[in-house]
Order: sequence, then C-alpha cells, then structure tokens
Amino acid sequence: MRILIKGAGVAGLTAALELTRRGLAVTVFDTALEIGRGASWFAGGMLAPWCERESAEQAVLDLGQSALDWWEEATPGLVSRNGTLVVAPARDREELSRFASRTSGYRLVNEDEIAALEPDLAGRFRHGLFFEGEGRLDPRLAMAALHRRLVENGVVFVLGGEAINEGGFDRIVDCTGHAQVGSLSGLRGVRGEMLYLATQEVSLSRPVRLLHPRIPLYIVPREPGRFMLGATMIETEEAGPISARSMMELLNAAYALHPSFGEAQIIESGTGIRPAFPDNLPRIVKEGKTLFINGAHRHGFLLSPAMARQAADILDQKEVSHADPRQRRSA
Repeated sequence: MRILIKGAGVAGLTAALELTRRGLAVTVFDTALEIGRGASWFAGGMLAPWCERESAEQAVLDLGQSALDWWEEATPGLVSRNGTLVVAPARDREELSRFASRTSGYRLVNEDEIAALEPDLAGRFRHGLFFEGEGRLDPRLAMAALHRRLVENGVVFVLGGEAINEGGFDRIVDCTGHAQVGSLSGLRGVRGEMLYLATQEVSLSRPVRLLHPRIPLYIVPREPGRFMLGATMIETEEAGPISARSMMELLNAAYALHPSFGEAQIIESGTGIRPAFPDNLPRIVKEGKTLFINGAHRHGFLLSPAMARQAADILDQKEVSHADPRQRRSA
C-alpha cells in the first residue's frame, strides 16, 4: 500500500514513522521548503501529560503518558526526563492549590527542595509541585532527527511544491493542521506566541511553570544560556508578529521568575496557529481515501505519537469512519 502524507510537521512525521513500521511505502509532501516550519517550529516540546491535565481533558493524560517512551526510541538521546517544576509567588498560593487539585503525579516541594532542584531559584519560592515523571525535548532537533531516520528508512520527501499528484497513492493522511480550518467541521485556529531569550545569568535544569491568575508562563531550557518562553493562547487565526501585549506579559512573568531575565537578550520571537476542535482534543476523520489527523491544540508533541498509532491501526483495518481519543484511550 502506498501512502501519501500531506504535511511535514510533527503530526506528519510521527505518522510517517508509524506507517513505515507497518511496512507501508510512505511519501511526505509539504509546500514548505523545509520540514516542521508550521506551528511545530514554535512548540515548547514539553512531554508533560500530568501538568497538562490541569487545563485539558483526561484523554490528554491517557494518550500522552506513552509519549516519552515513543520519542526516546524514535530520537535517541534527545529526550530529557528530569521532570517539571511548578511554582507560584506567595501571593498566588491559591493558584498552586488549584493546579494541584486538577492534576496528579506530583509531590509537594518546599523552599529547600526547590533550591535543590533549581539552585538559581533558591529563596524565591516557598512552595511548589514537582512532576518527576515528565520530560522534554527540543522540537527542532527532534524533527530533524526524525526526518533523518525516515529518509534512512526509505521515506520519500517532496518539499516546496504547490501540489502533488495524489492518483498514484492508495491512501492519503492529511496532517496540514490549521490549513484545514473551514474544511473540517468545527476546526479553528488558536494563536500561540513565544520568545527565545539568551542569558548566562540564569541556569535551569528542567521546564519551570510559573502560575499566575493572568499570565501563566513556562520557561524551557534549551542549549546552555538559552530559554524558550511560552505561550499565549489567543482565539484568533490571524498570523503575524508577536503582539506588544504578549511580549510584555511574557517578559514580566519571566522577570517574576528571576530578575536576571530582565537583562536577557531577545534572540527570537514567533507565532504559530494551532488547530483545535471545540473540545481541544485531536481527532482522526476519514473522508473517502483520506484520513485527517488534526486538532492537537497545544499538545502536538505530546499526543502525535498516539494519534499516529491510531491512524496506522485504521489503515490496517481498512474501513473506519472516525476515531476519537475519548473513545480510544488505549491507543
């Protein structure tokens, strides 16, 4: 069976790997000249199913728990599994309690334990939550590694074209994300904005989430001295540069985490339009010979492996009209 995957973001690349594991011949097509240049390029790369349960349905936790093992096998050496630290200023202690009430898989940590986990935060926060089982990866490095592996496995990439002849393929897997807004029922775009900061004055070993009733923030360490800040969630499909309001809020929150971020250099800003259905859960929809994998919202790297396995199962079964993560939690 010959499979055409449309879209070379995280959904398309993970689907390609799962399908090649089933012995299928796969071609990946994207109108961009390089892989992963859509919303995936601006992702945080946090593999944090327990933390994400705070604002997501149970299906995100159920589907996301296997993501760390999947990415570790698919991209050896790129997954860091040293947990997530969640903190809040003393005045926002209620936010920490609310976060804890909606999540699991954590242990409470005090001021000394926070300092042991992240020495540069010593004395800044009295209470926190440590999600020891979580991890992270750098999305850009992970997509590059996945691309190399797929090429080695015989996957054909056709990049930079306006269209591709679909007639020679038995099935099509559409992973084009927000490009399907207006075509897939209920799909909308949600704008996310991020910053990259560079500073040698702060060192972090793991993702840190700062809780705040208005500007929740996560900071993810990348290579030494560089940090990714995110992420806004704005109900709009308008692309373009980051807004002044979002930049100020992200920088103010970073400064609240550690004042040295006030002297950091802003080396990159970016926006991505994330596709989402009304319930913010991904779906697989079959129309004719095409499967649409879409609607990952803010959980692309966390949920794409499970959705890719579901898509591969559907193609094996030949005839399934719809897949919903709320009904297929074992995937």
